[in-house]
Amino acid sequence: MRVVEINPVTRLEGEARIIILLDDNGKVKDAYFQVLEFKGFERFCIGRPAEEMPRIVTRICGVCPWAHHMASGKAVDAVFGREPTPIAKKIRELAYCAHILDSHSVHFYFLAAPDFLTSPDASRAERNTIYLYKVAPDLVREIIEARRGITKIETIIGGKSIHPVCCLPGGVSKGLNEDERKEIEEIAKNLIRFSEKWLDIWDKEILSKYEDIILGDTYYLETYYMSLVGENNTLNFYDGDIRVVDQMGKEVYRFKPDEYLNYVVERVEPWSYTKFPYLKPIGWKGLVDGPKSGIYRVGPLARLNVIDKISTEKAQEAYKKFVEIGGKPAHATMMYHWARLIEMLYASERILELVQEEDITSNDLVNYSGELQRKGVGVVEAPRGILFHHYETDENALITMANLVIPTTQNNPSICMDIKKSASKLITNGNISEGILNRVEMAFRAYDPCLACSTHALPGRLPIRILVLSSDGQLIKEITR
Repeated sequence: MRVVEINPVTRLEGEARIIILLDDNGKVKDAYFQVLEFKGFERFCIGRPAEEMPRIVTRICGVCPWAHHMASGKAVDAVFGREPTPIAKKIRELAYCAHILDSHSVHFYFLAAPDFLTSPDASRAERNTIYLYKVAPDLVREIIEARRGITKIETIIGGKSIHPVCCLPGGVSKGLNEDERKEIEEIAKNLIRFSEKWLDIWDKEILSKYEDIILGDTYYLETYYMSLVGENNTLNFYDGDIRVVDQMGKEVYRFKPDEYLNYVVERVEPWSYTKFPYLKPIGWKGLVDGPKSGIYRVGPLARLNVIDKISTEKAQEAYKKFVEIGGKPAHATMMYHWARLIEMLYASERILELVQEEDITSNDLVNYSGELQRKGVGVVEAPRGILFHHYETDENALITMANLVIPTTQNNPSICMDIKKSASKLITNGNISEGILNRVEMAFRAYDPCLACSTHALPGRLPIRILVLSSDGQLIKEITR
């Protein structure tokens, strides 16, 4: 047996390693995506005042703090029995669409796009944004300028872009004035043009060039899919029912956020600090796909597989093309990237819709009436997929239980399967190049895994090691961070 280790894995948010086991013929026998960070966040939330939770949980991750802030805010609304005012809901959704743009742009342009805008087999010196700036400086400047606008919206509403402080039980801490409304309106118009441009780049320069990678069977799983859906099964990041479809796109479950424990179970494996969720009614059949396996996927690809339409005009046209080429449901993992770009267009259009609402500058921001319920479940669509925050409290509204079910955790079984499948397709005779290892890493990169979220890491940074062993167990190669 020979062991190949990728350590550290690169261009992701967190610390992990990949271990590939080869048989004596140089073919892949098994592969593991091993998350090395330790989970502890749920425990030190116990004893905290419930109203402080939306502020505390933003520290789980600096890339997706808004997702935790919003899910927590919704859970705290329920704990105190306070339904947010209509204006507060609009402001929350507006800010949250900006966060979707923020996180998607970080992932696609800085972590994923270098594989496609250079080459999956290019050297590490070229597979990065710094190199892209050297060869296409205007393009990178446009990306940075777009992100400047996105974070400006987050700052206006949240007080700061990274660790927002806007959610209060029953509402938001700050409204919009007319000058801020006009500024956001102009930013949104620019973001729509920017998102349209990148969908055109995807079509003409990425999909046309790498169709075999994006639509082929190297990265392909037939799983269930789960996401929030708005009215008439439309795309909605902030609110709605939870819908699950099967491998043929048929709805199999539909439930309210506070019913999630009837459908989602988290399994523990001894070799990873990240759990392995599955659909409770179907059960755990191991790391396999297909209708008899309870494994499901979440995130951009899952959302476009679960919904029936998008409510904004330009994103709906892009979605129709996505379905026409990729199928419905689309099972090709690399289509996560395409779905991400479509969601950026939708988020931009939705911000423009919301900021042009006549009452968006109203000061009816907080509902102060309600009675303590001592339990609350808040759910939003984080950039990486559906996110659950579940709190229970004592009579003083102090947290007695906190359960956070993270998108990357829910995708963890599929990430492991995609890594094994891609490694098996790419490594057939024991010969392993840097380009092949990068293509294996592309399997997890499509999901945009956020390991700090999925493990609620305490140490912050841990080493990653990838080991390659010979058939007699001798170490051939080691990659270490």
